[in-house]
Amino acid sequence: MLRVRDDFLRAQLAIAALFCLLGFQYATWVSRLPALKTRLDLSEAQIGLLLMVCGIGAAASFPLVATLMKRYGSRTLATVSAIALGLVLAGLTLAPNFPVLLVVACLDGVAVGFLNVAMNAQGAALEVAFQRTAMSRLHATFSAGSLLAALLASGVNAVTTTLSVHFALAAGVLALLLVLAQTGMLADQPQPAESTPEPDAAAGKRRGIPLPSKITIWMGLAMVFGTITEGAMNDWSALYLKDVVHASPQLAPLGIAAVSVMMVLARLFADGWRTRFGDGRIVRVGSAVAGLGLALALLTGGVVPTLLGFACVGLGVAAVTPCVYVAAARQGSDALALVAATGTTGLLAGPAVIGFIANASSLVWGMGVVAASAVLVAVCATRIQWPALDRTPTPASPAPAEA
Repeated sequence: MLRVRDDFLRAQLAIAALFCLLGFQYATWVSRLPALKTRLDLSEAQIGLLLMVCGIGAAASFPLVATLMKRYGSRTLATVSAIALGLVLAGLTLAPNFPVLLVVACLDGVAVGFLNVAMNAQGAALEVAFQRTAMSRLHATFSAGSLLAALLASGVNAVTTTLSVHFALAAGVLALLLVLAQTGMLADQPQPAESTPEPDAAAGKRRGIPLPSKITIWMGLAMVFGTITEGAMNDWSALYLKDVVHASPQLAPLGIAAVSVMMVLARLFADGWRTRFGDGRIVRVGSAVAGLGLALALLTGGVVPTLLGFACVGLGVAAVTPCVYVAAARQGSDALALVAATGTTGLLAGPAVIGFIANASSLVWGMGVVAASAVLVAVCATRIQWPALDRTPTPASPAPAEA
């Protein structure tokens, strides 16, 4: 394999492979839900339950992942989780019935939860080790992984509809990404199981479980509102354009495109913005732009203003989750695991809550809640202690682990 001499670039590419792997794996099996539905004769309700169980597994991984991070470190946990995600594809292929499929989906959610925490811990460690921003670009590779999975699924379906062939090829891609990750992931020392609680968790421990600090709670709330905004836009933007704005069937899907394209582009440039303006300002200004831009679009109406409002959301929230993950990692593995779990909760609960509100009133009010959620991110950001990168050289910075 090609050797990269620059330590920072080698580590960045290796950690980016983890982000790409997670996006690729999840998009791979979700893209084949119709095939799974046909093979096991599943109903729409069963497909919904399958996705919910996967999310529950990810959220439920929080207590265990914090312990594993302390004991084994993020590098080991990321490697084991990535292997497990490859095995999940085999499980989905071989599952003989719906109950077994639910178990496999739950295990997938747990592995996703583990890798989500581990790879973000690696990303935060990369910034500390080299005193350079990188997290936003790492999150952009997650979207690139999803795009790669969609292209592979489309290509395989053009040749054969056999699920086992598709998942075997996908497992090969996962293996290549994992090999790339091993070439430069940062080595970290396992933390002791009895790590000191955060200073402002004044109550200490209750029955052995460290209480989250006030800063951690604010970070969790920022993550919840941020992921509610992301998830709801992906799930409801096309329907809003079709039913409320009365866009044509050809234009309705552009809502998701407007959000996704702006989010990827913003994440590619956001690390430079973070270096220049600081994480706190980027989150506050970005989430305010997202909320106010969407609110103005809802009040104005029309296809073009709506698409511009959706683009504001993609631009504004792009750096929220990367910045919050970095801040949480600085607080320790417990804080990072809790914030990751709240992010999963927001992605799960957000679209459903918007649906309930839309059913009780209208989708305009539902999207109004999305705009309010973005503004609430800005409010929470004022209470978070944002890290500042030290620009002085640090000779004691940890080096990437050798492959």
